[in-house]
Amino acid sequence: MKRKKLNICHVITRMIVGGAQENTLLTIAGHLNNGHNATLITGPSPGPEGELLKKKGIPDGLNIALCPYLVREISPLNDIRAYFFLRKYFAENHFDIVHTHSSKAGIIARAAAASASVPVTVHTVHGLAFHKFEKSWKNFLYKLAERWAAKKCDKIFAVAQAMIDQCVSAKIANRGKFKVIYSGIELDSYRNCGRERNRIREKFKIPSDAPLVGAVARLFPLKGYEDFLPASAKIAKEINNVHFLIVGDGVMKDDVKKQSEDMGLKFHFAGLVPPEEVPSYVSAMDVLIHLSLREGLPRAVVQAFAAGKPAIAYRLDGSPEVIIGGKTGFLADTGDIDSVAKFAISILRNPQLASSLGTNGQKMVFEKFDWKIMVREIENEYFQLLK
Repeated sequence: MKRKKLNICHVITRMIVGGAQENTLLTIAGHLNNGHNATLITGPSPGPEGELLKKKGIPDGLNIALCPYLVREISPLNDIRAYFFLRKYFAENHFDIVHTHSSKAGIIARAAAASASVPVTVHTVHGLAFHKFEKSWKNFLYKLAERWAAKKCDKIFAVAQAMIDQCVSAKIANRGKFKVIYSGIELDSYRNCGRERNRIREKFKIPSDAPLVGAVARLFPLKGYEDFLPASAKIAKEINNVHFLIVGDGVMKDDVKKQSEDMGLKFHFAGLVPPEEVPSYVSAMDVLIHLSLREGLPRAVVQAFAAGKPAIAYRLDGSPEVIIGGKTGFLADTGDIDSVAKFAISILRNPQLASSLGTNGQKMVFEKFDWKIMVREIENEYFQLLK
């Protein structure tokens, strides 16, 4: 049966280079491919993370509206202005669906959509603003705002079951309001990415036979670099001529670079790379270490698996849903740098183990994380809710 053409609006705080933003852009591309109308509303997106729409390009047919008042920081005056901007925009454009992303846009846009009588409003949790590493008073405010916003929407998607469990525990909404929809990636670019291994290594003058440990994460606090450095030092003591490749940029770059030099480690910094080039960089690695302290479901781990590489992460948030200990990679308790190093050393010393982990991870990702599957599940939910 042919489905009706929908008028869909996605709202996100910033379109920086990041997992939530890539997820949103792929979802929109899917809508356009399926014949729907799609609009993206975003706030200004400057910063060291880079602007995704400049890196990736704008899909044909996408209508983009910039809301100048939609900013990441708490700003009462801007937040009020953003609410009225969005409410007016929703009312004028008669959307069937408003789909919000990120904490700030999710709270303001859900309220605006409810006020504008949008037929269906949904929200995706990519990562939670409240977490155990945040100040208690901030967590209290974040939870209060999320509970209020949850009442303004029809469904909440989450990129990991862990996000739902944390939301239910925090009394954001009852479990029936949530649904897991894994964040999809473009798998075609990973099918033959191994051909790029030597090119990337030559670019950074990394010997072809040198062990290479990588990270794909913004160089910002809570992204795990405070632990990645000491873990790297422990690995370097046991593995001869080991190199480390960082894919990402951010405010911590100079500090991490200086520390790595002071520790005598062979660090290489790729900086910001276009999303379509990430597979090439991951293909050059032997193992990916992702020690972020705040994640939904770590996109970098999924990218490593897609390239057939094993991964190591902390046992928190959505990581245990993709890293199956001893099968696709290894999990360590938060802050257990010794175990992180031990797992990495084991993988680097045992090519057969690395190959087995990578193969298992790749099989899982190709079965569950195709972006077209994600779009199909999201659109099915739209039509169910419209009924």
